[in-house]
Amino acid sequence: MKILIAADGSEYTQHMLDYLATHEDAFGPGQEFTVLTVVPAVPPRAAAVIDKQTLTEYYSDEAEKVLQPVRAFLEARGRKASTCFEVGHPAEAIAKTAEKGQFGMVVMGSHGHSALRNLVLGSVATNVLAHCKVPVLLIR
Repeated sequence: MKILIAADGSEYTQHMLDYLATHEDAFGPGQEFTVLTVVPAVPPRAAAVIDKQTLTEYYSDEAEKVLQPVRAFLEARGRKASTCFEVGHPAEAIAKTAEKGQFGMVVMGSHGHSALRNLVLGSVATNVLAHCKVPVLLIR
């Protein structure tokens, strides 16, 4: 199965990775992993005064800060994973990547906010669940 791992570099990403590592039966070597991180876009007014190469390097560097530790974690456990990043809103990018890449599942960590906080602030996990057309496994 193709599994999309959505990572943001937080402690919740680490909880999710720990879960994957301890559930060999479901996430063993037979799975195909892709790790995705989403870098927030630089505001348009700021981006207008930055040359394109600098902006591209910034996005790449920010993504690599998240992707490199996840890649190392998986490789240390004998798992190979491709990596990619998108620029924009995390929930939209995760749902779009899952659908476009024909993934069988999305796995991501969740902060576990209260219902009131989700109502007021929203949540990436809630929005992924609402917009994703493939199964989503949330790890707290």
